[in-house]
Amino acid sequence: MGFGGSLCLLIALIVAILGVAARAQGAKPSVDQVQAAYLYNFGKFVKWPASAAANESGAFIVCVLNPDPFGDTLQAVLAGETIAGKPVVVKRLAKAQDAVACHVLFIGADRARDLPGILSSINEAAVLTVSDMPDFSKRGGMIQFVMEGNRIRFEINLAGAEKSRLVFPSDLLKVAVAVHRAARPGE
Repeated sequence: MGFGGSLCLLIALIVAILGVAARAQGAKPSVDQVQAAYLYNFGKFVKWPASAAANESGAFIVCVLNPDPFGDTLQAVLAGETIAGKPVVVKRLAKAQDAVACHVLFIGADRARDLPGILSSINEAAVLTVSDMPDFSKRGGMIQFVMEGNRIRFEINLAGAEKSRLVFPSDLLKVAVAVHRAARPGE
């Protein structure tokens, strides 16, 4: 797909994000609402291997490793949504090891010091890791939220995704502000 197709994907992604966030609250979406909507949309675009532990559930599972920076926002934004015909379920986890049964794991910036152990505990499990911590995508995480002006965008660590057998469509890679092809896990 050419530039026009990528632009269409970006526009569709933004419209979907804003639509999901707007349903959660009528005013301009907050950072948490936009990030929650991105988590939902990443779930729609990323492909998991058939053997993923999360696929054994009847739900699409979005997990947040404590402490939870979203509060009630994530649940409000994702309420009633489905991905691949499965209802989206939000789970809050005390231990990273429990994330192997998740499709998506959000790791808050407060856990930056713990990142090597967190990534090691899920190792090669087919879990999409997402965070807003600085250098997350360079340290082995898969998708990092970054601020670009007053907009939330994202970087992708393609090596991390491939290690976990996740497939990112080329259109998603084209709308990322950066794609890292190699990373040093946990550094």
